[in-house]
Amino acid sequence: MPLRVRVCTVADVAAGELRAFRVHGVTWPVIVTIVDGAFVAVPGVCPHEDVALWEGDLDGGEIVCPGHGWGFDVRTGRCKSAPGLELRRYAITLVGDEIWVDLL
Repeated sequence: MPLRVRVCTVADVAAGELRAFRVHGVTWPVIVTIVDGAFVAVPGVCPHEDVALWEGDLDGGEIVCPGHGWGFDVRTGRCKSAPGLELRRYAITLVGDEIWVDLL
């Protein structure tokens, strides 16, 4: 059974910008953005090292980690620099104007 939590509202998110939202009980914030017209949610921490991804850059659909410069495609989770490494993507459910994310 998924752990679905309310993260933000649609108005809190902007296309092409990384927005990080704290979730009670979760160490790292959840990043929500809009890429190619679709909402995307990913963890706020780099899966390679514990670096804050929300402090990185969003270049098209790729988050560039500020710690080591590796890029993660938020649409697929794939890392160009390390093909076996993936950024987790969270399922999103829209409830009215609220964005809910499945953390598990």
